[in-house]
Amino acid sequence: MRWLMRLAIVLAFAGSAAAAEQELELSVEGRTTLATLRTPASMGPDTPLVVMTHGTLAHKDMEVVQGIAKALEQRGIASLAHTLSLGADRRKGMYDCAVRHDYVAEDAIAEIGAWVARARGVSRLVFAFGHSRGGNQVARYLAASETPVAGAVLLAPVTAKAEADLRAAYAKTYGKPLAPLLEGATEAVAAGRGGEWLDVPGFIYCRNAVVTARAFASFYGADAGQDTAALVARAKLPVLVFAATKDTVVPDVAASFAPLAASSGGRVQLDTIEDADHFFRDLFAEDVADRIAEFIKQTR
Repeated sequence: MRWLMRLAIVLAFAGSAAAAEQELELSVEGRTTLATLRTPASMGPDTPLVVMTHGTLAHKDMEVVQGIAKALEQRGIASLAHTLSLGADRRKGMYDCAVRHDYVAEDAIAEIGAWVARARGVSRLVFAFGHSRGGNQVARYLAASETPVAGAVLLAPVTAKAEADLRAAYAKTYGKPLAPLLEGATEAVAAGRGGEWLDVPGFIYCRNAVVTARAFASFYGADAGQDTAALVARAKLPVLVFAATKDTVVPDVAASFAPLAASSGGRVQLDTIEDADHFFRDLFAEDVADRIAEFIKQTR
């Protein structure tokens, strides 16, 4: 029995000296949400930790999130990548378009906040990260109230122009004009019928979708929260924004953030990655991780 105890002690110390990966669960407003915590071998209370939010209808295990999380771990930085519930319990993988949609953009604020609070139990130095629409949702989180994060990283965040282009392309993409559908959804919300189900020709990336009026109005109605640069301008924290020169999803990130970066006195930094596309694959993830590590070092 003694040798078993000695073996357990050895394994415990070996585990503490190696990088680790742990699956976590957290209940947020009645739904169980999932996350992956990755910690470097040298993990301690002062090790920086990045809470990572994915893009539209995506999840914590998508390539861009995993790639950057693993690259950060190699640089001694922990990460906590979570999956937004999007109205579902224990959601995994890409959102199934056959499932009804009942969620709004602002739902992410509470979930990001809950995971940041969980991260604060692991590290005293927490940063928020968001990719694509997740970048906009992180900016909404920053602008909503005083936050306990040390800074934020927005990777190819959705811009006001990208949202406007999405609305303008609706008829071409789905064969029916957006205006009557949006008007009906907006009227239903105003009348207190936001939970009313609508059959629409398309919703975000999903064809022939069933969606609540509040969800449709949230994603297609123009609102100030869609201007990510304006949200970042209101925040007081250091923010690092990445643009990719071959990004065809949100091609105007650099143009959107350049004026703010120039006028913020260094609080907002804009970094353009040459030849990267919207998903920063392979070596571009390494470039992003290098720059994040520099950014964290500057803010400590």
